[in-house]
Amino acid sequence: MRKWRSAAVTAAWVAVGTAAGALGAWQLASSDGGGAAHSRPLDEGAVRRALAATPSPPSPSPSSPDPKPSQSSKPATDRSSLRFTGGTATVECRGDGTVYLVSWSPADGFHIDDDVDRGPGAVARLEAEASDDDERDDLAYEIRCGAEGEPRARVVGDADD
Repeated sequence: MRKWRSAAVTAAWVAVGTAAGALGAWQLASSDGGGAAHSRPLDEGAVRRALAATPSPPSPSPSSPDPKPSQSSKPATDRSSLRFTGGTATVECRGDGTVYLVSWSPADGFHIDDDVDRGPGAVARLEAEASDDDERDDLAYEIRCGAEGEPRARVVGDADD
């Protein structure tokens, strides 16, 4: 009887160990397939949603309230996302008419040159360089704020050429 009990206990321990190992392997396999949110890179839409959800820093309040706010007064800072062929940028169009590049990200197949003039100023500049240097031209951009406070990018001649 003693041998039978010893064999049953051993079999139970083996079964529990096998089940625990199988459960651990199953969890690892399912988390590798996207089960863990922290292990997946963000796609372009998720990045945009995260940037849009980021609050702008509050603008300082004036020391004395304006008795008659004008109807045409623009906000002190208007932050927008700007898309261009070489990538995207988060741009602030400021109340004084200046532009400031908050951040930028290259599109697939491009990288942004290190020589970025982010402002603040009348114009901000950056250059999107093709990753396959031989097939596509580099794209140098000037970014300005329009009359309504919306950012606009235009391709200009490459300063390196």
